[in-house]
Amino acid sequence: MTIHFNYNKKQVIQGLRYHFFTRPEIKFLIIIINVFALLSAGLFYFKKIQPVSFLIFSLLWLVLMVVIWSVLPASIYRRAHTFKDEFSVDFKDDGLTLSNDRGSKKWEWNLFSNFLETPYFFHLYFDARSFFLIPKDAFKDLPDMQTARSLLKEHIKA
Repeated sequence: MTIHFNYNKKQVIQGLRYHFFTRPEIKFLIIIINVFALLSAGLFYFKKIQPVSFLIFSLLWLVLMVVIWSVLPASIYRRAHTFKDEFSVDFKDDGLTLSNDRGSKKWEWNLFSNFLETPYFFHLYFDARSFFLIPKDAFKDLPDMQTARSLLKEHIKA
């Protein structure tokens, strides 16, 4: 089965957000910042700290959320030329082949470490930081998407 696609900027940004929020270090950082923000709110309420301390923790939380939610995905989208190309992906039992006007690359299934399905994409991971996105709307119908999903589940063991 072969699909053809190009990327939608809004969908890619949302897909990158999913990627970041599934990273363990980002999850840990968000939990720590939220704990400190809640702790500072409680201490401020009981008048154990000055308003400046509460303000600093609140600003830290706000900056972290803005960076992870907006700045990081947008900067990656701008830097990556990949998201501006048009691609073809050929799904086969022995792997998949990604092609564009500059060439093609074939990967066997065992080269993928994991895959993640999100509302707009299949994220195919080589390792924790290297991946590419296959848009779900590139499939012509639901049975084709289900076939691809079955191939991914069958061949990519996480």
